[in-house]
Amino acid sequence: MKAIVGLGNPGPEYKGTRHNIGFEVIDELARRWHVTLKSWKSVASAAIAKEHESLLAKPTTFMNLSGEAVLSVGSFYKVNLSDWLVVVDDVNLPLGRIRMRTMGSAGGHNGLKSVIQHIGPDFARLRIGVGRGDPKWDLADHVLARFEQEERRPVEEAIGRAAYAVEMFVAEGIEPAMNRFNARDDKATVE
Repeated sequence: MKAIVGLGNPGPEYKGTRHNIGFEVIDELARRWHVTLKSWKSVASAAIAKEHESLLAKPTTFMNLSGEAVLSVGSFYKVNLSDWLVVVDDVNLPLGRIRMRTMGSAGGHNGLKSVIQHIGPDFARLRIGVGRGDPKWDLADHVLARFEQEERRPVEEAIGRAAYAVEMFVAEGIEPAMNRFNARDDKATVE
């Protein structure tokens, strides 16, 4: 079974923020796969998509404690590290750009730091660019801010591409997904 985890913060006050784009990808996959996420042991919302042999999850432990939920869900379902894909926002990527990796560092992302602390660094990630914003802004304020109206269209397109990338990861593995979706012009990779 593959496990797809989107990182974000629970609660309506965080809905639509840059930090919650991982949640939005999971919601898009749940819509496509016709599954409903339900509360799971008070640490996540989760659903099994049997047809896709996948688990979808959104930690409800808040971003900086995401690793607790990932460890709990992974242990319960006995998911191999090679079958994990964690979906996160990335301020170092331009708005709407997606990038997949087989493993790596947290790159300054507190949610990834927590996941690495709990399960180690050997899991795949899908990063979605949310831009850095004004360098004078506090970075925490930037990622906790909602997207501007003019940013919503490229963000929605990125969520769609990210969902396709996850589907390819599930069907074919991380390498084919990386080869297709890490292209410089990743808008051209979805047909």
